[in-house]
Amino acid sequence: MSKILIRGAKVLGGEPQDVLIDGTVIEAVGENLSAEGAEVIEAGGKVLLPGLVDLHTHLREPGREDSETVLTGTRAAASGGYTNVFAMANTFPVADTAGVVEQVWRLGQESGYCDVQPIGAVTVGLEGAKLAELGAMHESAAGVTVFSDDGKCVHDAVIMRRALEYVKAFGGVVAQHAQEPRLTEGAQMNEGVVSAELGLGGWPAVAEESVIARDVLLAEHVGSRVHICHLSTAGSVEIVRWAKSRGIDVTAEVTPHHLLLTDELVRSYNPVYKVNPPLRTERDVLALREALADGTIDIVATDHAPHPHEDKDCEWAAAAMGMVGLETALSVVQETMVDTGLLDWAGVADRMSFKPAQIGQATGHGRPVSAGEPANLTLVDTEYRGQVDPAGFASRSRNTPYEGRELPGRVTHTWLRGKATLVDGKLT
Repeated sequence: MSKILIRGAKVLGGEPQDVLIDGTVIEAVGENLSAEGAEVIEAGGKVLLPGLVDLHTHLREPGREDSETVLTGTRAAASGGYTNVFAMANTFPVADTAGVVEQVWRLGQESGYCDVQPIGAVTVGLEGAKLAELGAMHESAAGVTVFSDDGKCVHDAVIMRRALEYVKAFGGVVAQHAQEPRLTEGAQMNEGVVSAELGLGGWPAVAEESVIARDVLLAEHVGSRVHICHLSTAGSVEIVRWAKSRGIDVTAEVTPHHLLLTDELVRSYNPVYKVNPPLRTERDVLALREALADGTIDIVATDHAPHPHEDKDCEWAAAAMGMVGLETALSVVQETMVDTGLLDWAGVADRMSFKPAQIGQATGHGRPVSAGEPANLTLVDTEYRGQVDPAGFASRSRNTPYEGRELPGRVTHTWLRGKATLVDGKLT
C-alpha cells in the first residue's frame, strides 16, 4: 500500500497539520512533511477526525436484505465517515447464538468498507424470557462484548439482573432499549399536546424513564455496566446525571434525529418521522443537546434503521418505525452541536469516535490522530452546505427525515487502516 500525505488538515479542528499514512498506520503528524513517494490529498480548510464509530446500527442481514445488507450498510457507513459499526441483533434469525454473530462478523470482513462488530441478543429470540448464549457469543470469533434486545426492552427485572451479572464476568455491557411495554401499548408518537390534538396514541416519557431508573439501580446493585440506547427525554437525562453522580457505571447515547427533530413534525402525518423512541418536544431536544455537551450523555449513535419503500410509504399507523442515519449523522451533529457552539470538533471526535469505541471495546478504533496509530480516519469539508438527496445514498433504503433539507458538512474521504474507502465523496 502506497504512502498518503494528507496536507494541511485541521486535526480535530485545530491548527493545520500534515498527516502521513504509511500502509495501515499513521507514520507522522506535523508541519511541512515530505511528500516524496506519497499520494497527496490537499486538505486545506478541512477537518480531520479519527474514523467514526457507531454503537447502534441495524444492518438487517440476515433475513431482511430487502432493507439493508452488511455490504450496503457498511458502504453507507464509509460514506458517513464511519470505520466501525456495531450491528444490532434483531435480525432473522436473531443474533442470539455464536453462529449468527460469526456470520455477521465475517460478512463485515468481506465487505472491506467498515469493521463490523455484532451485538448479541440478551434473550433468546428477543422474547425476554430466557438468557441467550452470552458467553458463547463472547468467546466466538466475533468476540461479542455488547448485548442488546434493541427493538424490544428487557422488561423483566430478574432477566435484566441476570444479564448484568453474566456480562460482568468478562467486562461486557448490556445496552438497554428503555421502553416499558405496558405503558406504550398502541402508542404512535410522543404523548403530549401534539398527540392529543392529532388523536394519536401517546408514548409517555415515563415509559422510558422508569426503565432507566430501574436499570441504573440494578447495575449499581450487581456492580456491572449498563448502556442506555437512544435516550430521548429531559427526564431521562436527569436520571442518568443522578446515577453518574452516585458512581454508577452507566453510559448513554443520543441519536442525531433526537438532537434536531421534534414531535411537531408529526402533524404532517408523514411516516418518515415515525421512530422508536418517538420524536419528543423542543424542551427535550434542548436538554439532550446540553447533556451531550456536558458529558451526561456520552456518545452519539445513529440507530440507523433502514426500511424498504413499502414499509414507510403507507398510512401512519401501519408504517414501520425507524430512520436511516449513517450518511447524515455527522452533518446533523455539526448543525446542532458545533454550529451552535455547544461542542468543538475535538468534542465531536470524543462523542462519535473515542467514547463509543471505548464503550464497545472496538480495538484499533477511536484512537488519537498520532504517529503509530491505525490509519482509521475521516476528512470533513465543514464549510459545505447542501440539500440532502437520498437518491445518492449508499444505503439500500431511503427512509430519511432530511430529504430536501439543507445541512452543513460533507465527508470527502474515509480511510480504513490506510485504505481509502471514500475519495472525494465517492466510494471506492
